[in-house]
Amino acid sequence: MIIFDYSGTLSLEAPLFAGPDSLMKHIEETGLRNFGIDSPHVFWDKIVNPTWVEGSTTAAGYKKVLFDRIVATLHPDLSIPLRTRLADAVAAFVDRYLSRSRIDARWEPVLCRINAAPSVRAVIATDHYAEATGAIIKFLGDWQIKAVTATVAASNPQAASFVVANSADMGVHKADPQFWQIIKANLPLNAIGQILIIDDFGYNEQDADGYGDRHKVPERMKTTITTLETVFSAVIEVFPVMIGTDVRRRDVRLENFFEEVTAVIDRFLTSPLGHR
Repeated sequence: MIIFDYSGTLSLEAPLFAGPDSLMKHIEETGLRNFGIDSPHVFWDKIVNPTWVEGSTTAAGYKKVLFDRIVATLHPDLSIPLRTRLADAVAAFVDRYLSRSRIDARWEPVLCRINAAPSVRAVIATDHYAEATGAIIKFLGDWQIKAVTATVAASNPQAASFVVANSADMGVHKADPQFWQIIKANLPLNAIGQILIIDDFGYNEQDADGYGDRHKVPERMKTTITTLETVFSAVIEVFPVMIGTDVRRRDVRLENFFEEVTAVIDRFLTSPLGHR
């Protein structure tokens, strides 16, 4: 089994969308600035970070928690017409974010090879908002890769080789062993000898993002390995995705990264331990 993280790993542009200059550009163009979100500080500290748990472990969705928090925190007496305008601005912002969070095109060849390997299951495990599940499935579909949620996989084991496990659908974050126990219970997994996990563990996220503390990366990696070993009784191989958000160095790092990760995945696909 191969486990992919999404934001900062498969989607390399998602963290860049949230960079200070980019973020304010999109806030301005979608009209959110007109409702008091006039700095990255307000966006992260007053709106996004306080609502992250609700947004990423329930079916509420990014649009709802964003709208509700802006009203509650910045505009409790907002009129009905202005609430409509705010809802439109929120929808435009979230849609723009999701459209710019697509899977990097350089992943296509190796993901297609995984899809063609019937004995390997791929899981995209992400802490994300509810809207991301459908977006990820669509992005994969653009490459003729069929993906389903863990719930669908449980009822139809042969539905697809790719499974999208989103915390918003699972009700818990990846740091919780229950997340992985749900995957194990829902997927028709034979005895797994080895799991390859490809994840940035938050390294590539923006500093202002509540998950972007790089000092926590080693501990997150260690905890993830221990949890997967315990739940699946398998050998865990980790390929950390350490690209960062410095755009001046990204191109060189990404060129080397895709060469290295492709070689690791190709080796894994030929290993009998990696099957299922």
